[in-house]
Amino acid sequence: MQKSLVSLTWVFVAILGAICLGVLALHKGESINTLWLVVASACIYSIGYRFYSHFIAYRVLKLDDNRATPACIRNDGKDFVPTDKAITFGHHFAAIAGAGPLVGPILAAQMGYLPSILWILIGSVLGGCVHDFVVLFASIRRDGKSLGEMIKLEMGQFVGMIASLGILGIMLIIIAILAMVVVKALAHSPWGFFTIAMTIPIAILMGLYMRFFRPHKILEVSVIGFILLIIAIYAGKYISLDPKLASIFTFDASSLAWMIMGYGFVASILPVWFLLAPRDYLSTFLKIGVIGVLVVAIVFVAPPLQIPKITPFVDGSGPVFAGSVFPFLFITVA
Repeated sequence: MQKSLVSLTWVFVAILGAICLGVLALHKGESINTLWLVVASACIYSIGYRFYSHFIAYRVLKLDDNRATPACIRNDGKDFVPTDKAITFGHHFAAIAGAGPLVGPILAAQMGYLPSILWILIGSVLGGCVHDFVVLFASIRRDGKSLGEMIKLEMGQFVGMIASLGILGIMLIIIAILAMVVVKALAHSPWGFFTIAMTIPIAILMGLYMRFFRPHKILEVSVIGFILLIIAIYAGKYISLDPKLASIFTFDASSLAWMIMGYGFVASILPVWFLLAPRDYLSTFLKIGVIGVLVVAIVFVAPPLQIPKITPFVDGSGPVFAGSVFPFLFITVA
């Protein structure tokens, strides 16, 4: 009886998602209720996580919970550190959910909402999520090696070197673009800069707390980090209103660019438990919190999305960037 009820629930979710996606695809007009988008996304992601990810994990990759990870085997206290699954999730979530997934759909909106929605939903479930999952799996099975090192092992030294150079070039371009977005957002913004800057000492405190004072007490450190983060956000308002304090936390784009590069260098050489992992986990509170608030607001307010499903700019004549829907949609929303 219980199994039948669960099956019927998933059938209902699938039908509901199909109906909402159909409404988004077939709707005619300049506006559409945003609730259709939220429900379609929730249904598709739920089904993808429950069924497709399970298929990939246990039928294709054949995950084994009894295998020790490189963090447990090597455990050097720096790059390889056994970490609670909640912290690990936050670490990877914050690394993936950066400025790119926010900026890309905004730029691609000149083509209409439908191309971006279809690519985000279908592309992430069938492509992006699978790609990241498989790469993480392969790295864990190969002693935590990077993608370039794995290519060397599988295809030889020369091919691995070429691939590593290509990966480095792609990463430099991506990081430069995302850093530009962050710099423009924080330039001459004492409130924003103060809040972001305060996440560093808060994260260090969380890292030390979990490492030396209260290991495995994730709930405690989560509450502490969340409270301090809210205080930092709230205090940023008063920092920005005080002329003297605001001047201390106000920087131009050039200074911020150097700061970001300096932070990236320092964070990369410090032990992962000291700054990177706890700061990413802390950032996840803010990111998931914003997503949650937006979803709740859309459910209760149900605002209209004021944009047609497809615009004439799919031919590449858009005002934001010159590029047709293929291939620029897949490059912009990446």
